[in-house]
Amino acid sequence: MPLHRDIFWVGRQWAVTGFGIQAVDQRLRGVLDIAIARLWDDDLIQNRRTKPGVNVEDFDKALTVARGRFPQAQAAAAIVAQLDALDRIDASPAANPVMPAMKLRAEGRLARFLPQWRIRR
Repeated sequence: MPLHRDIFWVGRQWAVTGFGIQAVDQRLRGVLDIAIARLWDDDLIQNRRTKPGVNVEDFDKALTVARGRFPQAQAAAAIVAQLDALDRIDASPAANPVMPAMKLRAEGRLARFLPQWRIRR
């Protein structure tokens, strides 16, 4: 994944962007990137820190800058807002869940002379 267009801090190996924490090396294709919503997930942070080839000092500095830039309350508020939006969706079943049977109108005609078929409802 390329670096987000909003770049707030760049270190030797890590950058704090509008996405969260991203690896500067684009050959990794976003495998080690951490989104804003997961900045406070300590298990994920510890997992990324133990990966081979990670500059721990640079990672810790990026984590400090990112957590200062994106406080936990904002991330939690965004997640709560998304969950509230999901509860507002009407979960009632559709009025007519049974699909009508398809009617073929090719009886008695040669198939090569028929126009290409299309699904009509």
